[in-house]
Amino acid sequence: MAGQMPKRVDARTLSRWERVASAARNELAAAGLPVVVPSLAPKLAVGADVTIDPIDDTAGGVFIEWHASPRLTDCAVTALRHKRTDDPALRYNGAVQEAMAKAVAVILKAAGFSVQDAEDEYRPFALKVAAGPRDDVSPSWATRDDELALPGWTPAQRPHPNQG
Repeated sequence: MAGQMPKRVDARTLSRWERVASAARNELAAAGLPVVVPSLAPKLAVGADVTIDPIDDTAGGVFIEWHASPRLTDCAVTALRHKRTDDPALRYNGAVQEAMAKAVAVILKAAGFSVQDAEDEYRPFALKVAAGPRDDVSPSWATRDDELALPGWTPAQRPHPNQG
């Protein structure tokens, strides 16, 4: 029916997507990439933008788009607006988008994510993240037990908290 709101995914699916999006942001930050903070003003956004489309159809899910500098983005948008398809800023911005999508995909796949091209005409360089690593898999950058122990101490040798 015309004017009807699209159906949203159920709370369980949305919660799973939020966990995947959060884990993807963490992995990209661990790799040293700038990550857009949710709710940041779009004009200030630079880096990997991980968002959730909560609509219950094939266009819904977790998506990642790369935001180049505001200046490059403005130059590319202006070139499009004026139909200057041969503008160097437009070509360069496209090359940056393509390169960063490939890099982000390689990084997330190495961390155990299932990633593919979004294949969405409204998100031409976006990636769709179908799943993250299993919940029982710790990130490679997580704190390890051996980092918490004092050198030369075994767990049995640790002083009891009440011993002085």
